[in-house]
Amino acid sequence: MEQEKKFYTFLVYSENIAGILNQITAVFTRRQVNIESLNVSASSIEGVHKYTITAWCYDDQVIKITRQIEKKIDVIKANYFTDDQLFIRETGLYKLSTDIVMQNPEISRTIRHFDAKISEVNPTYIIAVKSGKTDDIMSLYNALNAFGCVLQYTRSGRIAVTRSTQEQVSEFLAQRELSRTVSD
Repeated sequence: MEQEKKFYTFLVYSENIAGILNQITAVFTRRQVNIESLNVSASSIEGVHKYTITAWCYDDQVIKITRQIEKKIDVIKANYFTDDQLFIRETGLYKLSTDIVMQNPEISRTIRHFDAKISEVNPTYIIAVKSGKTDDIMSLYNALNAFGCVLQYTRSGRIAVTRSTQEQVSEFLAQRELSRTVSD
Protein backbone atom coordinates (compact mmCIF):
# COMPACT_ATOMS: atom_id res chain seq x y z
CA MET A 1 0.00 0.00 0.00
CA GLU A 2 1.46 3.34 -1.08
CA GLN A 3 1.92 6.01 1.56
CA GLU A 4 0.16 9.35 1.03
CA LYS A 5 1.82 12.75 1.36
CA LYS A 6 0.50 15.03 4.09
CA PHE A 7 0.74 18.77 4.55
CA TYR A 8 3.05 19.70 7.41
CA THR A 9 4.14 22.95 9.01
CA PHE A 10 7.67 23.06 10.38
CA LEU A 11 8.46 25.54 13.15
CA VAL A 12 12.20 26.08 13.44
CA TYR A 13 13.93 28.33 15.97
CA SER A 14 17.48 29.56 15.52
CA GLU A 15 19.88 32.24 16.52
CA ASN A 16 20.00 35.15 14.07
CA ILE A 17 23.02 33.95 12.08
CA ALA A 18 23.71 34.72 8.42
CA GLY A 19 23.42 31.62 6.22
CA ILE A 20 21.15 29.53 8.48
CA LEU A 21 18.19 29.92 6.13
CA ASN A 22 20.24 28.41 3.32
CA GLN A 23 21.25 25.49 5.56
CA ILE A 24 17.63 24.82 6.52
CA THR A 25 16.25 24.96 2.98
CA ALA A 26 19.10 22.71 1.78
CA VAL A 27 17.71 19.93 4.01
CA PHE A 28 14.45 20.03 2.02
CA THR A 29 16.32 20.15 -1.30
CA ARG A 30 18.44 17.10 -0.45
CA ARG A 31 15.27 15.15 0.36
CA GLN A 32 13.60 16.47 -2.81
CA VAL A 33 10.75 18.06 -0.86
CA ASN A 34 9.35 21.29 -2.28
CA ILE A 35 8.74 24.11 0.20
CA GLU A 36 5.22 25.49 -0.29
CA SER A 37 5.65 28.59 1.88
CA LEU A 38 8.35 30.11 4.05
CA ASN A 39 8.15 32.90 6.60
CA VAL A 40 11.00 34.10 8.79
CA SER A 41 10.64 36.60 11.61
CA ALA A 42 11.77 37.40 15.11
CA SER A 43 10.11 35.19 17.72
CA SER A 44 8.76 36.19 21.12
CA ILE A 45 12.19 35.34 22.57
CA GLU A 46 14.88 37.99 22.18
CA GLY A 47 17.66 36.96 19.80
CA VAL A 48 15.72 33.96 18.47
CA HIS A 49 14.22 33.82 14.98
CA LYS A 50 11.28 31.65 13.97
CA TYR A 51 10.97 29.95 10.59
CA THR A 52 7.53 28.77 9.52
CA ILE A 53 7.88 26.36 6.61
CA THR A 54 5.15 24.35 4.91
CA ALA A 55 5.62 21.31 2.69
CA TRP A 56 3.87 18.19 1.43
CA CYS A 57 5.82 15.10 2.49
CA TYR A 58 5.57 11.54 3.73
CA ASP A 59 5.51 10.67 7.43
CA ASP A 60 9.04 9.21 7.33
CA GLN A 61 10.36 12.28 5.47
CA VAL A 62 8.97 14.75 8.00
CA ILE A 63 10.80 12.98 10.83
CA LYS A 64 14.09 12.84 8.92
CA ILE A 65 13.85 16.47 7.81
CA THR A 66 13.19 17.63 11.37
CA ARG A 67 16.15 15.63 12.72
CA GLN A 68 18.46 16.97 10.01
CA ILE A 69 17.42 20.56 10.71
CA GLU A 70 17.99 20.11 14.45
CA LYS A 71 21.55 18.90 13.75
CA LYS A 72 22.47 22.35 12.41
CA ILE A 73 24.67 24.11 14.96
CA ASP A 74 22.72 27.38 15.04
CA VAL A 75 19.28 25.74 15.20
CA ILE A 76 17.82 25.76 18.69
CA LYS A 77 14.72 23.63 18.09
CA ALA A 78 12.70 22.21 15.20
CA ASN A 79 9.25 20.61 15.27
CA TYR A 80 6.61 19.63 12.76
CA PHE A 81 2.85 19.95 13.06
CA THR A 82 -0.38 19.22 11.23
CA ASP A 83 -2.91 22.02 10.75
CA ASP A 84 -5.12 20.92 13.66
CA GLN A 85 -2.21 21.47 16.08
CA LEU A 86 -1.70 25.12 15.09
CA PHE A 87 -3.42 28.47 14.89
CA ILE A 88 -2.69 29.54 11.30
CA ARG A 89 -3.06 32.75 9.31
CA GLU A 90 -2.00 34.13 5.93
CA THR A 91 -2.76 37.38 4.17
CA GLY A 92 -3.95 37.87 0.60
CA LEU A 93 -3.61 41.12 -1.33
CA TYR A 94 -5.90 41.70 -4.29
CA LYS A 95 -5.31 44.57 -6.71
CA LEU A 96 -8.59 45.16 -8.53
CA SER A 97 -9.56 47.35 -11.47
CA THR A 98 -11.41 50.41 -10.13
CA ASP A 99 -13.48 50.72 -13.31
CA ILE A 100 -14.75 47.13 -13.17
CA VAL A 101 -15.44 47.29 -9.40
CA MET A 102 -17.39 50.56 -9.78
CA GLN A 103 -19.48 49.10 -12.62
CA ASN A 104 -20.45 45.97 -10.68
CA PRO A 105 -21.73 46.40 -7.08
CA GLU A 106 -21.67 42.61 -6.67
CA ILE A 107 -17.86 42.79 -6.38
CA SER A 108 -18.06 45.02 -3.28
CA ARG A 109 -20.65 42.69 -1.77
CA THR A 110 -18.34 39.74 -2.43
CA ILE A 111 -15.46 41.51 -0.67
CA ARG A 112 -17.68 42.18 2.35
CA HIS A 113 -19.09 38.64 2.28
CA PHE A 114 -15.55 37.25 2.61
CA ASP A 115 -14.83 39.69 5.46
CA ALA A 116 -12.03 41.35 3.48
CA LYS A 117 -11.11 45.00 3.83
CA ILE A 118 -10.51 47.65 1.20
CA SER A 119 -7.30 49.43 2.16
CA GLU A 120 -6.76 51.76 -0.81
CA VAL A 121 -8.84 53.22 -3.59
CA ASN A 122 -7.58 55.36 -6.45
CA PRO A 123 -8.76 56.00 -10.03
CA THR A 124 -6.79 53.02 -11.39
CA TYR A 125 -7.01 50.29 -8.76
CA ILE A 126 -8.48 49.17 -5.47
CA ILE A 127 -6.51 47.13 -2.94
CA ALA A 128 -8.44 44.55 -0.94
CA VAL A 129 -6.84 42.64 1.95
CA LYS A 130 -7.99 39.33 3.41
CA SER A 131 -6.46 37.64 6.42
CA GLY A 132 -7.35 34.06 7.24
CA LYS A 133 -6.77 30.48 6.24
CA THR A 134 -5.42 29.54 2.83
CA ASP A 135 -8.75 28.15 1.60
CA ASP A 136 -10.60 31.38 2.50
CA ILE A 137 -8.01 33.54 0.77
CA MET A 138 -8.09 31.36 -2.35
CA SER A 139 -11.90 31.31 -2.36
CA LEU A 140 -12.01 35.11 -2.41
CA TYR A 141 -9.43 35.15 -5.21
CA ASN A 142 -11.52 32.71 -7.27
CA ALA A 143 -14.69 34.74 -6.66
CA LEU A 144 -13.01 38.03 -7.65
CA ASN A 145 -11.26 36.49 -10.62
CA ALA A 146 -14.62 35.29 -11.95
CA PHE A 147 -15.62 38.98 -12.22
CA GLY A 148 -12.52 39.67 -14.35
CA CYS A 149 -11.41 42.50 -12.06
CA VAL A 150 -8.15 41.10 -10.60
CA LEU A 151 -5.08 42.97 -11.83
CA GLN A 152 -2.65 41.37 -9.38
CA TYR A 153 -2.83 38.90 -6.52
CA THR A 154 -0.37 37.63 -3.94
CA ARG A 155 -0.55 35.61 -0.76
CA SER A 156 1.86 35.75 2.16
CA GLY A 157 3.63 32.81 3.68
CA ARG A 158 1.94 31.12 6.59
CA ILE A 159 2.38 32.37 10.12
CA ALA A 160 1.53 29.96 12.90
CA VAL A 161 1.60 29.49 16.65
CA THR A 162 1.03 26.27 18.50
CA ARG A 163 -2.14 25.78 20.45
CA SER A 164 -0.10 25.31 23.66
CA THR A 165 0.21 28.18 26.14
CA GLN A 166 3.83 29.00 25.28
CA GLU A 167 6.29 28.40 22.48
CA GLN A 168 7.86 24.95 22.83
CA VAL A 169 11.27 26.49 22.39
CA SER A 170 10.76 28.41 25.66
CA GLU A 171 10.64 25.14 27.62
CA PHE A 172 13.68 23.84 25.72
CA LEU A 173 15.71 26.99 26.44
CA ALA A 174 14.72 26.95 30.13
CA GLN A 175 15.88 23.32 30.45
CA ARG A 176 19.12 24.08 28.62
CA GLU A 177 19.84 27.04 30.90
CA LEU A 178 19.08 24.92 33.97
CA SER A 179 21.49 22.19 32.83
CA ARG A 180 24.21 24.82 32.21
CA THR A 181 23.70 26.21 35.71
CA VAL A 182 23.89 22.75 37.28
CA SER A 183 27.08 21.81 35.38
CA ASP A 184 28.88 25.08 36.38
